[in-house]
Amino acid sequence: MNAEEYTNLDRVEGLHWYYSGKRQFVREWLQAVRPPQPSDLLLDCGAGTGRFAQGMEHLCRVMVLDDHEEALRLLRARFRPEQVIQLAGDTVPLPDASIEYVTALDVLEHVPDDAAVVRGFHRLLKSGGIAAVTVPASMALWSDWDVALHHFRRYDRAQLKALFPVDGWEILYVNYTNVVVYPAVWAVRNWRKLRRKLGLADAAARTEDRLPSPLVNRALRGTFVGMAKWRVPFPFGVSLLLVARKR
Repeated sequence: MNAEEYTNLDRVEGLHWYYSGKRQFVREWLQAVRPPQPSDLLLDCGAGTGRFAQGMEHLCRVMVLDDHEEALRLLRARFRPEQVIQLAGDTVPLPDASIEYVTALDVLEHVPDDAAVVRGFHRLLKSGGIAAVTVPASMALWSDWDVALHHFRRYDRAQLKALFPVDGWEILYVNYTNVVVYPAVWAVRNWRKLRRKLGLADAAARTEDRLPSPLVNRALRGTFVGMAKWRVPFPFGVSLLLVARKR
């Protein structure tokens, strides 16, 4: 991402319903499928500002990985030096089968070869280790937001599942999330596209950069987190969550 996007992210993600809700339901899914122990090690890949990893430190040991200097600056301010790692070429500099958890919250869409990244997750995890990933969903929602964040793609359920082949992974859960707001997000993003086509684009802040009122924020977060626990297979959503166990 651009440096200014990290500034935006650090500004809003502490309280914003989407970011705080995502951290909460991923943490709860990890606790549900394999409760972390103090000796376990979790690697948060593409850790960004580090807020998710910070929220896991009371449950297990954590390390954070990123390759963007702006993110690394934030991470080094929030974690001990030995907790912050960078890629060695295209490889995570940790031994095979050395960690219990790997998380990648809205990361895979940023890399050209997402399948190679998932193979790297498999290499790092111990047998029975857990991977949890979130990604943006539905190319119908592609917008200036995706361009600004340097996304290569948005996913559907089948595409995300295909990255975790059954010979190496047991998929414990995969479903669309952020379902309720899908129509509004579709409408807002397509309205922005239309304005640009008509030459009416302005400098107003994107909806994604704004923190809603406290009441609306709490309501959206509660809905987001609550529905992320459902096992009903939703047909669409703004994002996807997948939790898988290494065979």
